Amino acid sequence: MTGVLFGTDGIRGEANKYPMDAETAFLVGQAVAYLFKREGHKTRIIIGKDTRISGYMLESSLEAGITSMGGNPYLVGVLPTPGISFLTQSMRADAGIVISASHNPYEDNGIKIFGRDGFKLSDKEERMIEDLVLNRRLADRLPKPKDMGQAYRLKDAHGRYIVFLKNTFPKELSMEGMRIVLDTANGAAYKVAPEVFFELGAEIKVINNNPNGLNINESCGSQYPQVLSRKVLEYGADVGFAFDGDGDRLIAVDEKGNILTGDHVLIICGKLLKEEKRLKNNLIVGTVMSNFGFCQACKRYGIDYHLSQVGDRYVLEDMLRLGATLGGEESGHTIFLDHHTTGDGIITALQIIATMLKTNKRLSELGKLMEIYPQKVLSVEVKEKKDLSSIPEIQNEIERIKEALRDEGRVLVRYSGTQNLLRIMVEGPDQKMVEEYCSSIAEVAKKHLS
Repeated sequence: MTGVLFGTDGIRGEANKYPMDAETAFLVGQAVAYLFKREGHKTRIIIGKDTRISGYMLESSLEAGITSMGGNPYLVGVLPTPGISFLTQSMRADAGIVISASHNPYEDNGIKIFGRDGFKLSDKEERMIEDLVLNRRLADRLPKPKDMGQAYRLKDAHGRYIVFLKNTFPKELSMEGMRIVLDTANGAAYKVAPEVFFELGAEIKVINNNPNGLNINESCGSQYPQVLSRKVLEYGADVGFAFDGDGDRLIAVDEKGNILTGDHVLIICGKLLKEEKRLKNNLIVGTVMSNFGFCQACKRYGIDYHLSQVGDRYVLEDMLRLGATLGGEESGHTIFLDHHTTGDGIITALQIIATMLKTNKRLSELGKLMEIYPQKVLSVEVKEKKDLSSIPEIQNEIERIKEALRDEGRVLVRYSGTQNLLRIMVEGPDQKMVEEYCSSIAEVAKKHLS
């Protein structure tokens, strides 16, 4: 084993191949149990997963690794990623592990790890796990047979998480009479999400809630909100919500079938929080991929904003550093730190509904708070991720286009954190213009990187 294990969001790869194979998962289980061990205390680790067929293999391997190192794994089965974060804190466990590749197709899987405080691990902790796994440092640190751990299965995990979620919705508000469509992406939210909205009084229609291990995210969920849009119109619903495979991401659809991004959610909820004097430090944290319209809307409503690196972990880091309680990505990760330590699609949906009810406005009206600027995003496959500043041809083309756009748009060129791709994004006042500019940068990049 060589290289690194962790990417921008845990460990991820094709199932049954390194690093998403049984052997590596076993070693990761050992490393987590060892790293979070406390004297005189059996290490307790929560394990949850989404609906991928490969989750069974990885769950068993993690369980074996943890017990071999003297830890006690608590298996909760299928549960959204933020549910594992919640349970880790609630049960005062030492760590929580989620087996999921989020919005990726079923062929992939991943491992995300939370500390006992419910936050994802720091870079330092991830490097420590990498060292223990890749350099095989645990073989001579195994406990004696009498000190090995044992596994438990938590049968009431769903109920605990549902109560937690419902408590984030204002008690003075009611969903009675609301018609809501939920697209659970055949993923981890397929049981929990419908129960939450049903118990809060909404009339719900659920689609893509029959997982078979192979259909997670397949032409559904937050990656394909057009499916939800059609169902909202067909059902005559007030709102629709599409989750991703592990339930930490949300895309909303208004009653007219319009698709709202995570940027819309930040503005819609942030503006109300500001008016209620609950927007801490008058600040929202977005990312460099946030639409230019997000920045303009923040200025319009007198809200300060900060753009972090892409990735919800970086959004969270900047939120904590800057003292913000609201942040997220345009892709649908939204973090309400007043309610949870991580992005939670169901909490995001509940906050959207609360805003609709408090303002007595339909979501289509709230969506007009922000204007989406024309945008074009292209991906270029690269052989290796060379330093872009060392390639003058690419830099010159980027600077030429920035100069042409001036203050009416943006250019962002960056490498993907999980794939060998160069991401190119251009925003501006005219769609044809941004498409031409984006294609121009892509052509130059292909010559020097592909």
